[in-house]
Amino acid sequence: MKNVVLLGSTGSIGTSTVKVAEDLAGQIRLIGLAAGGNADLLLEQTRQHQPDVVSINDPAKAKELQAKLGGATKVLCGNEGLLTLATLPEADIVLIAIVGTAGLQPALAAIRAGKDIAVASKEILVMAGEIVMSEARKHGVKVLAVDSEHSAIFQCLDGKPTDSVRKLILTASGGPFRSQTDWPKEKFSEITVERALKHPSWVMGRKITIDSATLFNKGLEMIEARWLFDIEMARVGVVVHPQSIVHSMVEFVDGSIIAQLSTPDMCLPIQYALTYPARAASDRVQTNFPKLSTLTFEEPDVERFPAIELARRAGEIGGTLPAVLNAANEVAVEAFVNRKINFPQITATVRRTMDAHRIVAQPTLEQILAADAWARVEAAR
Repeated sequence: MKNVVLLGSTGSIGTSTVKVAEDLAGQIRLIGLAAGGNADLLLEQTRQHQPDVVSINDPAKAKELQAKLGGATKVLCGNEGLLTLATLPEADIVLIAIVGTAGLQPALAAIRAGKDIAVASKEILVMAGEIVMSEARKHGVKVLAVDSEHSAIFQCLDGKPTDSVRKLILTASGGPFRSQTDWPKEKFSEITVERALKHPSWVMGRKITIDSATLFNKGLEMIEARWLFDIEMARVGVVVHPQSIVHSMVEFVDGSIIAQLSTPDMCLPIQYALTYPARAASDRVQTNFPKLSTLTFEEPDVERFPAIELARRAGEIGGTLPAVLNAANEVAVEAFVNRKINFPQITATVRRTMDAHRIVAQPTLEQILAADAWARVEAAR
């Protein structure tokens, strides 16, 4: 039995993780759950899975939750609650599915407590990849990927050294605006929030869905891959694959390419991260190749989607610039969702914020957090 702490249990990754725990009830136990603000769903999850400890952001909601649960489960709140959950002595692995930067401190706390972590929050490695991976090596723990793309690369590499790799190839669906014919660059200012939230392949949370529409999602994944697999940005590429069946590929120095394929379902990479190195039997994901018929690939259109090149620039320069890229994008996406800016202004805001930043090379965690805070103010301005 593997004891799992799940931070972000009520989001899209969190609810998929709960499904995996239900599928593998004899192999996985959820001993800790944390939610942002959805107290009703957290209550339902708690009653079903009986974790030892749960946490929610709002102290008032925590008090109400404790009253409803009685004394069977301890209820915590805020950042202190997250840190307590991340370091529970009984935990074998901590899965971090918190949107935004709030997962960074719990991730580092879990690593320093000797826990393996499974990362669904890209921001953790985008902001502080060098620090996180250094701490993981120091404490002898694993950092496992939950993103379908990074899980695919991890499976393709299968322990092979990075000097055997020519290129990591991340696949992108291309989002809802992939078609140049339907959505030329001149029409991007007409894109509505509702239209941007209609992803053709995946059901995801609001932030990641908008990121998929701008391709910032793929840009962040490039930086994440750079740190997860200890490989320079020049050897990380992107190819558009609208069917989302090939989740990513590795090209080796001899010209061989290994890919991981399956029907899109986030339960599969989540399950692999939680059961690694074993593969647990599951009938949840079924892939029928004759029905798929065709798999296609194309180059990303960086003129219409400049987010990929902005991310490459941030990843190559490094220092505090990836944190600035990430923070500015979070602010810009929120502004777009609140109808304060139009779709092309998401990328424009990030570019201007990056251009205004004074980069700190080899930053401390405090300098990364300061750059993050500065970028939020600058992007909002």
